[in-house]
Amino acid sequence: MTTIQWRPEVNALTTPQSYTVRFMPQNVLGYDELAAEIARDNPFWDAEMINSVLLARDKTIMQQLINGNKVTLEDAFSYSLSFHARLNELDDPLPSVEDMLLVKVSASRAFVKKVRKEASLERLPMNEKLPLITSSEDTKLKLTNVLNPKGVVRLTGSDLYFEEEDPECGCEIKGTRSGEIKQSTYASISNTGILLVPDIPAQNDPWNNEYTVSVTTQYTEHGTIRTGIYRRRLRTPLTVEDLGSETETGILTGDAVNPYVSIIGGTASGSETLRIQVILDLQADSLVFNLIDMKKDGTTGGETVVTGNGEHTLPGFAGSAVSVLNIQVNSYSKLKDMLRNDYGSRLVDILMIEAEAA
Repeated sequence: MTTIQWRPEVNALTTPQSYTVRFMPQNVLGYDELAAEIARDNPFWDAEMINSVLLARDKTIMQQLINGNKVTLEDAFSYSLSFHARLNELDDPLPSVEDMLLVKVSASRAFVKKVRKEASLERLPMNEKLPLITSSEDTKLKLTNVLNPKGVVRLTGSDLYFEEEDPECGCEIKGTRSGEIKQSTYASISNTGILLVPDIPAQNDPWNNEYTVSVTTQYTEHGTIRTGIYRRRLRTPLTVEDLGSETETGILTGDAVNPYVSIIGGTASGSETLRIQVILDLQADSLVFNLIDMKKDGTTGGETVVTGNGEHTLPGFAGSAVSVLNIQVNSYSKLKDMLRNDYGSRLVDILMIEAEAA
């Protein structure tokens, strides 16, 4: 009897640690393979003819969608269109078709029920032994996923130990746009944790403050060299000089040549280190910005909702020297994509505001 195979995988986004269940396909079938399977069960049908029918079926369904129709195959699949768009005003023009039109394919309840009834699951072991980094914290700021040049990084996980003198092994910090450095200053190295004083490579532009960290080890003398990469990105603090002047500071960006967001001004009674946060609200299709203090679950400023490029004002929070921070969103769509793909819909930058007291 055939089985549906699955494998447990660590979910690095949860605390305490949990595991996800991942489907592991035993094979991937295309038109030729599917036609051969149908011909095997129906020996009076020619496989080449079946292949042609399958291709014609998909072409016809596509054309019916283009014609504005919906295709429902009873007890099987439904093909339809949907729009990913928001209009602030009733008479607003639509976004471009490339940005908003989606094709949806869904299985019928009867189809899903039949698959579930016949399914037999088989658990596979976890992947081969690899260094697994599950969290990163700056021990001075007590904040996760921060790469502080004046702090100490604590990496936790499993199977992390390596011989510090081994030239093939070690911990590496790499910029997502440019630069990489093998680390050399460690406080401790064990299977479950590493403490290191980070040596951070410079990148092309100041707003490229995004980094990845990896650990490479060899578990036996003649064993295979294995590398584990932390799934979350680390970010270094950004310096904001001369707040209130015409100097712009790029923030909340990855490896891009131009910053997705820039600080263009503000009002502060003195210098301060704080954080700026942006959250992707998928339901409202918007970005929510606000300022927060340097403590986990600490004080926050008022929220500013953003739905496109342009200038916006972020209010400060109680006790902050910064009363107003003015930002310019330069690449709204690219920022949304980065939040969705790389940051689990939430991104935070540390800002070191330099301003003279009024």
